[in-house]
Amino acid sequence: MANNVYIHIPFCKSKCKYCSFVSFPCIELKENYIKALEKEITNSYKNEPLKTLYFGGGTPSLLTPNEISKIISKFNINQNTEVTLELNPETVDTKYFKAIKKTGINRLSFGCQTFDDKILKAIGRIHSSKDVENRIYDAKSTGFTNISLDLIYGLPTQTIDSFEKDLKKTIALDINHISLYGLKIEQNCYFYQHPPKNLPDEDTQADMYLKAIEILSGHNFEHYEISNFAKKGFESKHNLNYWDNNSYYGFGVAAHGYTNQERYYNTSNIQEYIKNPLNNKTLHKLSVQEQLEEEIFLGFRKIEGINVEKINKKFYIDFREKYAQIIKKYIDYKYLKETNTGFTLTTEGILISNLILSEFLE
Repeated sequence: MANNVYIHIPFCKSKCKYCSFVSFPCIELKENYIKALEKEITNSYKNEPLKTLYFGGGTPSLLTPNEISKIISKFNINQNTEVTLELNPETVDTKYFKAIKKTGINRLSFGCQTFDDKILKAIGRIHSSKDVENRIYDAKSTGFTNISLDLIYGLPTQTIDSFEKDLKKTIALDINHISLYGLKIEQNCYFYQHPPKNLPDEDTQADMYLKAIEILSGHNFEHYEISNFAKKGFESKHNLNYWDNNSYYGFGVAAHGYTNQERYYNTSNIQEYIKNPLNNKTLHKLSVQEQLEEEIFLGFRKIEGINVEKINKKFYIDFREKYAQIIKKYIDYKYLKETNTGFTLTTEGILISNLILSEFLE
């Protein structure tokens, strides 16, 4: 049983230069795509009452309020369901906010990345910093209170000072949630083929991350997950469900889901998905060892860390005994520390978290 849903909306006005997500500037496919999406939902969703419903992309705000309403009507939601829409500022206005509020959307996640207009242009964003400010103001005036903003650090020509300005600008907008990502240049993005000059080095990126923790924690933001900061009560329930390693549905092209200890992945080919949204899935049944490793890997993403007793009960192991050497090694290095319920990464440990967590994998 899954009480959480992710829906992938793959359309964009144009592709950002750093983006390797499955997204397409082919809005003419939207109508047929929504039909395929509805078919997949009707086939798989069992009418469970939802805790969270998340529209990710791409740019989900390219859907009309009517299209959003039609999709939401397929689900069993109530006043406590967190319903998130990712959006880009150039696609929305006050009229749009008023209309989507009536559909059940109660959380907005703005793609911003930086408030430096020169950098925005260099990375292929088609909005200005002023657009972000204005649209957040519009959203608030329409009654939205649960608002998140995405920022990226490590962008071309970005300095610690300019990044600090981004953070302070975000704080001044008085929003409740910030997602913060280091720039990663992966295959299938423009920057992979045309590497940008003037990228901050790894040490500078690490300093930017540490600066964010320092500034945001000084302004009532709790650092609750490696890349996420929230004011009390505004943590992303949808993302916490991932990090708690609970089940969820994934609908749409390239969407991932996790039900009955089985991970599934939809095709990344939009034409294939539209043609047959039910048959183009890759399934992988997780072994008990894989389930344990995911529990550890995802749990350590949360700043509160992992709950040893919970893991011991779930997997019939003695966590402290099984991983005694790794635990001792990284506690001695001060990359890991003990909590009342288990273990968590220290701030220094977060900076090399992939290296540490790889040692828990067999």
